[in-house]
Amino acid sequence: MKKPKITVIGGGTGIPVILNSLRHEDVEITAIVTVADDGGSSGELRSVMQLTPPGDLRNVLVAMSDMPKFYEKIFQYRFQDGDGALSGHPLGNLIIAGIAEMQGSTYNAMQILTKFFHVTGKIYPASENPLTLHAVFKDGHEVVGESNIANYQGMIDHVYVTNTYNEEEPSASRKVVDAIMNSDMIVLGPGSLYTSILPNLVIPEIKQALLETKAEVAYVCNIMTQHGETEHFTDADHVAVLNRHLGVDVIDSVLVNIEKVPQDYMNSNKFDEYLVQVEHDFNGLRQLAKRVISSNFLHLKNGGAFHHGDSVVEELMNLVRIKHL
Repeated sequence: MKKPKITVIGGGTGIPVILNSLRHEDVEITAIVTVADDGGSSGELRSVMQLTPPGDLRNVLVAMSDMPKFYEKIFQYRFQDGDGALSGHPLGNLIIAGIAEMQGSTYNAMQILTKFFHVTGKIYPASENPLTLHAVFKDGHEVVGESNIANYQGMIDHVYVTNTYNEEEPSASRKVVDAIMNSDMIVLGPGSLYTSILPNLVIPEIKQALLETKAEVAYVCNIMTQHGETEHFTDADHVAVLNRHLGVDVIDSVLVNIEKVPQDYMNSNKFDEYLVQVEHDFNGLRQLAKRVISSNFLHLKNGGAFHHGDSVVEELMNLVRIKHL
């Protein structure tokens, strides 16, 4: 019996948690990672070298690799303030950027690094060109650039992407569409709705593939609302935004955390983008998706509220086994 094929789409700090647990299962994994990040180290490197930003790819690479902890510490080491041009850059970003320059693209760099670090599965940037994220707000105002979106006070109506350095329509990286079409399950998130998940889904080829694939499409809903993106959102609001951007109700299953985050727990200084826990609207969810899976997916760590990767993956594996029979 062939292994189930699971493709995880997103970016940020959310999907590495799922991928790290998923790589211990008997499945074929593909990660499709956003390339619209224009802040911090990734933003600097993409601006200077006109390459797809390496930061989210770096975190996914670490999550899917069996590299020893010491190697991981080296790869994730961030140069300190005062280190001149290197300040704030993780060593891994510089390695990815260097190999991308040597091999002609970040896509090629990731294929080499997946072998070098014994990665379980495949890692593809969503596009082989850096993309610019545009957010159009309910009042008609448009903000350009992912790192600028949270600074505007208002509710986002929709987002779209453009190629950063040419006028062509954004396209998916090679093999991305095939991965989606041949999957048994597509996992969206967890991660920032407008800045980690949707920048992938609004690439026309990826959007079309999601509409046509026979795969189970599962969405791992965020635990907390996010400043500048999802204030006052319920879990059903998150799903409604995804479906609206895709044009039809694509989400088959929604995974929702029902464990309460302790009121005094959140470290607002460290995780200032998080506001309050996402409220539940189960009636709304049942109208938007075929299945709602609610459980304790909460993992409290370092002052933040994260998904417990093993608990989420246990539910995903139950779904994919049914689909794969």
